[in-house]
Amino acid sequence: MQTTISNQEHDIDPDTMDFYRRVLETLNESGMPFLVGGAYAFNHYTGVNRQTRDLDLFICRRDYERISQVLLPAGFETELTFPHWLGKIRFRDTYIDLIFSSGNAIAEVDDAWFDHAIDAEVMGIPTKFCPVEEMIWSKAFIMERERFDGADVIHLLLTRAEEMDWQRLLDRFEPHWRILLSHFILFGFIYPAHRNLIPTWIMDNLLERLEHEVHTDPPETDICQGTLLSREQYLTDIHQQGLKDGRIMPFGNMTPKDTKRWTDAIAGDHDPN
Repeated sequence: MQTTISNQEHDIDPDTMDFYRRVLETLNESGMPFLVGGAYAFNHYTGVNRQTRDLDLFICRRDYERISQVLLPAGFETELTFPHWLGKIRFRDTYIDLIFSSGNAIAEVDDAWFDHAIDAEVMGIPTKFCPVEEMIWSKAFIMERERFDGADVIHLLLTRAEEMDWQRLLDRFEPHWRILLSHFILFGFIYPAHRNLIPTWIMDNLLERLEHEVHTDPPETDICQGTLLSREQYLTDIHQQGLKDGRIMPFGNMTPKDTKRWTDAIAGDHDPN
């Protein structure tokens, strides 16, 4: 299936455009590894004309401090907004996200992101886009009340199925294979004439796991993994019902301090001002 690359820059004011370009050029000159994701990569892969005023850069966590040092002489300050997944490059009232994991700390950026990235150009500057498999992996868990990235996952599957590394995609979702299966089931519902784009072997693999699990006793630990999908909608299960939080070690990759900081930020995100 053919895709087109939309022109996303016309809606960005000149000062912001200059900020984005200068950051990309500075990072290129320094040789620091980074990938462009978000709407720029999504539009390229799917041809969906989604306008954006944001720039998302994906980096390895180990590179955050060095990137900060590279940007400082160019006049750009960074902050480690959420230590478990997100930093920001600030310039006046504008910022660029530096992403090194997902909000649930599952989709961590590692070397494989860069090994499978594709060459691209953003605002006339050579760069690389996040691999489609990793984009699906990170988006598949976003099921907030105010944001659901399932349609993004479905469109990426529709447009990139023929070139997908399905085994690598499956490996990324271990041990959260039920999330991947749920999106595959929705894909067949949304695009019944294209359901064969999902390889039979991977559907058989996941359905066999499901059948085995259905006939197996459930785990003894009363855990809620809904917090991996939404940082807010399952808090009552944790705080009122006493279930274990699926984000926190040893079940997940976050610490209690990480989850508290991530939860405390909800109020600010809901502030209409």
